[in-house]
Amino acid sequence: MDDHAPERRALAVLRIVLGLMLLSTFFENLSKGAYTPAGYKGVIEFYLKNGHAPAAWKAIESLGVGTRLVGVLAGAFLFTLWLSELGAAWPWELAMYVVVAFAVAYARAGRTWGADAVLARRIPSWHLG
Repeated sequence: MDDHAPERRALAVLRIVLGLMLLSTFFENLSKGAYTPAGYKGVIEFYLKNGHAPAAWKAIESLGVGTRLVGVLAGAFLFTLWLSELGAAWPWELAMYVVVAFAVAYARAGRTWGADAVLARRIPSWHLG
């Protein structure tokens, strides 16, 4: 019997909810036109004008510059979004999502109810999920 089954299921639920949150945000932004050049420019200009992110990050922003991998990338992306929103939005709005994304990456949440479980069985050296 797997002594860690409840934890694995809990992480799978967090992974699924995080994915749903990212999808819903994508479609919300799509409906607002945020993915057009003008719309994205407006989002960045809002952060540059209203945010309290460090000057070094604002300089980077102005240039427009597997489950574990995606978790790390999502966590990094959400952290930078949180950093950009400092002073322009409620500071804890994204904090939980950042923590969940990094937890999903660290704990290999894709090994429960995910494609990574199938890949790990077929490819024993699979480490991205």
